[in-house]
Amino acid sequence: MFTNPQLQAEIEGTCTRCHASLGRFAGLMNGQEDYSIEEMLQDSVALDGVSCLSCHRQAPQPETALHTGRLFFDEANWAFGQYSSPLVTPMALATGYIPEFAAHTSDSKLCAACHSLVTPTVDLDGNLTGEDFVEQATWHEWLNSSYSTNNTTCQDCHLPKVENQLIRLAVGLDTPPRPDFRLHTLAGGNTTMLKILRDNNETLGIVAGDAEFNETIAATMDNLQNKSLTMQLEEIDRTGDSIFVSLKLGNITGHKLPSGYPARRMTVNLVARDNLGNEIFRSGGFNNEYYVVNEDSPFEPHYQIISEEEQVQIYEMVMGDVENNRTTVLTRADSHLKDNRLVPLGFSTTSIVYDTTEIVLNIPDPDFNHDPAEGSGTDIVYYHIPTNNFNGPVEITAEVYFQSLPPIFLQDILEINTEEITHFAEMFSTADKTPVLMKAQIIDVDEYVGVEEKENYNIRVIANLRGSYDVYSDRPLLMDIYSIAGQKVDSRKLQSGKNAWDGNFASGTYILVFSEKEGRFK
Repeated sequence: MFTNPQLQAEIEGTCTRCHASLGRFAGLMNGQEDYSIEEMLQDSVALDGVSCLSCHRQAPQPETALHTGRLFFDEANWAFGQYSSPLVTPMALATGYIPEFAAHTSDSKLCAACHSLVTPTVDLDGNLTGEDFVEQATWHEWLNSSYSTNNTTCQDCHLPKVENQLIRLAVGLDTPPRPDFRLHTLAGGNTTMLKILRDNNETLGIVAGDAEFNETIAATMDNLQNKSLTMQLEEIDRTGDSIFVSLKLGNITGHKLPSGYPARRMTVNLVARDNLGNEIFRSGGFNNEYYVVNEDSPFEPHYQIISEEEQVQIYEMVMGDVENNRTTVLTRADSHLKDNRLVPLGFSTTSIVYDTTEIVLNIPDPDFNHDPAEGSGTDIVYYHIPTNNFNGPVEITAEVYFQSLPPIFLQDILEINTEEITHFAEMFSTADKTPVLMKAQIIDVDEYVGVEEKENYNIRVIANLRGSYDVYSDRPLLMDIYSIAGQKVDSRKLQSGKNAWDGNFASGTYILVFSEKEGRFK
């Protein structure tokens, strides 16, 4: 609203739809035309934020797609839940709300309206362009995944069931115990903001104490480190001047990784060290203020191959304004300049919601979500590490870090001089902004001892018109076939004489590596 004050009512109305949903709904029911931030600050119901009834008062969802806080609250005093034949009297007497079974409370669509945000675009002069921008589409990402077809809902991860236990509805009342009780942990991935709220709870008037915040922070860390990402670091080859490794990352969440607010990002740090611990190559890392070292301006592109220390793989969504310049102002967002966030398992470019979940890469990357076919939810980064003629053993470490509030995203807003931003800047300056280490893996690469020359080998590869090849060898050998990026695509055992090879690959350049017990050569 500081950039486009003429749209203050529309902007604040969009924010309060989800962040103060009950207060806003009550205000509109009482005849207000809209609901502002100022009204929210005077409303104790609104200041509860996303409390119980924000979800449990919502009526069964319509068939139309939900987004941008278009919530459908039931006007009767129902409180919907997952259990049939609920015990009515205790809750009705204590709260005035009548518990009622409703199947839609277990449906991912209940989360849709607030976890799909589509906003109108404003140009640099403050005029509406008539276009819309998808700031986040977490529910749509779930729809474009295998989770939406295998009966795994948002609730299964963010409201996990208590397994193998029966829960009684009320102590002392003769009611049958209930299975599959859901814990309302609602943990996501933003540890930084949770720590800021915890460390300033008295100033902010927050009732929850350190113990409650620490429990949620621990659940959030568990999500990030154990329930989000897989990693596989492998050596491909080593020559006299280079080491070739691949890093395969896999998304095991039901949405893009990271998802939600576009500040969130994952950064890959890869370091090669000699046997004395000295660095011989580094891609990634953070400085003392947690900016990514060597990050390009206005943003770092996506890479399939990294061969220089100035190249860093960052998985993120970058917003662009009407002139295709990077922006962090939501109202100015017009396009996605980059979106290489890891997509979920089963993600497809032919999905009916692909228009809101599009992959935006600056280069062709044939293995992105294709390992081997579309829908793998993975990406492979190939590192060509120069060794500067060092032939000794090398230790390679790969790490993936998560940042929910990277300083590069906040630097513009922190320059605005208002009471609220100044207060946040003070809290942020003393906050624990350490990026979260999600995954790490170390491999050891043996010393390079050279390749024995075999001048007397006789190998011929002859291409046939039908797309196959004949490989002639004067002795049994192993033939490995690599793409130009260094990815192994096939392996064949050759016998002496003629060997038929179908070679059914896409057009391009491939490297054939022949080996036997005594050595290897290309």
